[in-house]
Amino acid sequence: MTVGIRNPLGGRSMPGGAGVAIARPGAHLIAVAIGVIGLMWLLGSWLVSDTVPTFLRRADTQSSAWVADHRTAALNGVTHVGSMMADTIIALVVTTVAVVVLRVWLGRWRESLVTVIAVVGELLIFLVITATVHRARPAVPQLDQAPPTSSFPSGHTGAAMALYGCLAVILLRNVKPRWVAVGLAVVGFTVPILVAASRVYRGMHYPTDVLAGAIASGIWLLAVVLVLLRPDRRPHRSRSTSSPESVA
Repeated sequence: MTVGIRNPLGGRSMPGGAGVAIARPGAHLIAVAIGVIGLMWLLGSWLVSDTVPTFLRRADTQSSAWVADHRTAALNGVTHVGSMMADTIIALVVTTVAVVVLRVWLGRWRESLVTVIAVVGELLIFLVITATVHRARPAVPQLDQAPPTSSFPSGHTGAAMALYGCLAVILLRNVKPRWVAVGLAVVGFTVPILVAASRVYRGMHYPTDVLAGAIASGIWLLAVVLVLLRPDRRPHRSRSTSSPESVA
């Protein structure tokens, strides 16, 4: 009799050991993470070098200066909320609540684990990049306390993309009716945009920093979804059509 061990992410039973079910997607995601880190290191190193085009450097600095000159009390409040939506504590709380709610709602751990992997993976990628690329924050008055990390890339933007983007995908796949799922997904994907704009407005990042954070996290999230949430299209074999060896 063939012994199968169920895929830990909720997929079909895997023959042999659970290590086979974990090793292949794990290897794929590690390769993607290394690729993202390498890409962002190249981009970040280029942005802080003397070879970056003058127009791009000027666009970064002038954009930061322009938004700083046009701040208002109302926008200060809105962007404070926008920035806080991806703050470490808020992101941790939202992730924890999402893990519990998804487990209870869907009756399985697959989506909960995917959410954790998306968020934790993005954090590890960000920490490696910010430790290897050193870029000073914009020379404008900053409305938040600057963390001891590089301005490149934006960790808040990356965290928002990984967390709220992942939840948007999960809701889009599981919520009925369809129009409700689409509406919730639009809200989820809007949060990273709000966070990115808030970080630039509050003087914490250049536009290229938040763009890089969104790209890095977007690539990572896409890989996580394709590898761990890919639907099983293999036709299920009924008991009556199983081979003698499989039921022996």
